[in-house]
Amino acid sequence: MQFTTFVFSIFEKSIGDYHKWDDVDATIQNPYPEKSIEYYLYLKNWIDTVQWHLEDIIRDPEINPVEALEIKRRIDRSNQNRTDLVELIDSYFWERYQHIHPSEKATLNTESPAWAIDRLSILALKIFHMEKEVERRTETTQQEIYRNKLNILLEQRQDLSLAIDQLLDDIESGKKYMKVYKQMKMYNDPDLNPVLYGKK
Repeated sequence: MQFTTFVFSIFEKSIGDYHKWDDVDATIQNPYPEKSIEYYLYLKNWIDTVQWHLEDIIRDPEINPVEALEIKRRIDRSNQNRTDLVELIDSYFWERYQHIHPSEKATLNTESPAWAIDRLSILALKIFHMEKEVERRTETTQQEIYRNKLNILLEQRQDLSLAIDQLLDDIESGKKYMKVYKQMKMYNDPDLNPVLYGKK
């Protein structure tokens, strides 16, 4: 089984489990052993899924401004949690490939494996929701429009999965090497955001 097939199955489980309640405040029940790669992938997608629905809620034109501000801050916290988890997943790959000695001609990829997997998680959500849009359309022309959109997303899944699997194969064979950078979100840091440090 290709690694991305395994990953996507975990994302589908997370999305399916969330939609049993379809509630942004539902308690996560991660079925995988804590600190396993499966655990982190499930948690990553669960966070993405909750944030997907928070983004829907905040776009309600009649939303109470106080509630909107709280949701915006919740989305900001969620983004930080997503970033932290991507870095955790990259640590898994870093440890997994530590013994690999890259060839002299090895090249660096534009993004790390975990950041590519982050994109696959969002794509899993797009596919799930586009499938729902196809199902709820009763008019043939509308259904065809959304089915075409779904087909594009499915093609993107195939292409992205192939690219990720090739990247992992290239790292394992020494054709590519990976570097891990800690994200520096300056607006979250009270020492770097002038609005925050100006209030000290």
